Amino acid sequence: MKFLDLAKVYIRSGGGGGGCSSFRRDKYVEFGGPDGGDGGNGGSVYAEAIDGLNTLIDFRYQQHFFAKSGQPGMGSQRTGKTGDDIVLKVPVGTEILDEDEETVIADLTEPGQRVLLAQGGNGGWGNLRFKSSTNRAPQRANPGQDGVERTIWLRLKLIADAGLLGLPNAGKSTFLAAVSNARPKIADYPFTTLVPNLGVVGIDGKEFVMADIPGLIEGASEGRGLGIQFLAHVERCKVLLHLVDGTSATITKDYRTIVAELEAYSEVLGDKPRVLALNKCDAMDAKQISDRRRALEKASGGPVHVISGVAGKGLQDVLRVLYGRIQGEAPQEDTGPWQP
Repeated sequence: MKFLDLAKVYIRSGGGGGGCSSFRRDKYVEFGGPDGGDGGNGGSVYAEAIDGLNTLIDFRYQQHFFAKSGQPGMGSQRTGKTGDDIVLKVPVGTEILDEDEETVIADLTEPGQRVLLAQGGNGGWGNLRFKSSTNRAPQRANPGQDGVERTIWLRLKLIADAGLLGLPNAGKSTFLAAVSNARPKIADYPFTTLVPNLGVVGIDGKEFVMADIPGLIEGASEGRGLGIQFLAHVERCKVLLHLVDGTSATITKDYRTIVAELEAYSEVLGDKPRVLALNKCDAMDAKQISDRRRALEKASGGPVHVISGVAGKGLQDVLRVLYGRIQGEAPQEDTGPWQP
């Protein structure tokens, strides 16, 4: 299944049916009086979040959704049939935006959550409604109200407890594969990950969801590389795990690059709690690990975890820290000496 996290959709609610102007025509009843019924209401357009979906790919092949109009009223005081509603089934975590792509109409974060996008038009009144003591035979009937037509955007933000960040080839996909049942693509070239991946991580009998997004590079906020189009998927995360490639010769610059891109994307994401980890310790000796960890601690002003996704070293400790931050625990002041 292809991954799609942004879709443009055209919707229109149904118009109301027109009221009927009719008079009773029974045998031996000379003045039967008005008996025109009302028109039926038009169908509305709703959006509903449901479980089991993690992409908007269905909206690539169908972008137009038009609800049925109500039927006109009929004689003998018969009301027209109401038009059928249309429900857009979207993944949990979908934001619905107006045509300007900025105004948020709704944010569907819970299964079963439903929002009205376009109200169906009201049906017109038949001439029976206008009968009065001074107007015994009204011939007036109202037309139905027009439906609402609008263009909206659907933007999916995956819901995860923790998010993975780092430069390309920092080992994010390897880490996710090592701690969960997710099987993201892993290779020795940049931008192996092209779409976000989700994995359920277990630690000490507890579970949380982790999201891996494509790597960021310097200038991503200006559109370089894959840009920042996938950063929305970690906006909902409670904590971010920032992986730094320990084999890089410029680890402090690598760290500052990611932080700068987060802050350029949004103030909220820049202030989100982060856990910093020095990855690929299996490819370094003890002195390199000590020196580079100390450099990262100085640059970040906080503790640095030393891990290896390939060798499985240090993973349990960092997962416990992540779970604690998800539960709202205070950050650790010191991670202790690294044990090879």
